[in-house]
Amino acid sequence: MSPIPVNPDALPAPSGYSHGTLVGNTLYLGGQTALDKDMKIVEGGIVEQFRQAFGNVLTTLRTAGGRPEDLVSITLYLTDIPDYQAHGKEIGRVWRELAGPVYPAMAGIGCTDLWQPEAMIEILGVAVIPEDRLIKP
Repeated sequence: MSPIPVNPDALPAPSGYSHGTLVGNTLYLGGQTALDKDMKIVEGGIVEQFRQAFGNVLTTLRTAGGRPEDLVSITLYLTDIPDYQAHGKEIGRVWRELAGPVYPAMAGIGCTDLWQPEAMIEILGVAVIPEDRLIKP
């Protein structure tokens, strides 16, 4: 089975990476920061950055026919864990707004820096999409 890149038109064009890689019906979702279509990190703090980054993950997922309930694993890389924790209720509301009450296996990992200096969060994940909904780009 050859890996198939999944690169939604709605996201910035990748260079040297893919937004997602589909192998069979498993979609490996590449790390997404809070980049908007103009390649700028959204302003407004961790809640807005979470909204944008998770929205980018979901855009890639939907491009392959997936839904939030297909997520099996999410990893959050955070430059400021206390800030994330302080806004946990707001972030939880954003999660439920975007994905509903579905919670895959998750990990939160503190780090000192991300690729874009102003990025506070990067999200990557894995989804298993049922064959009847799978869209191969």
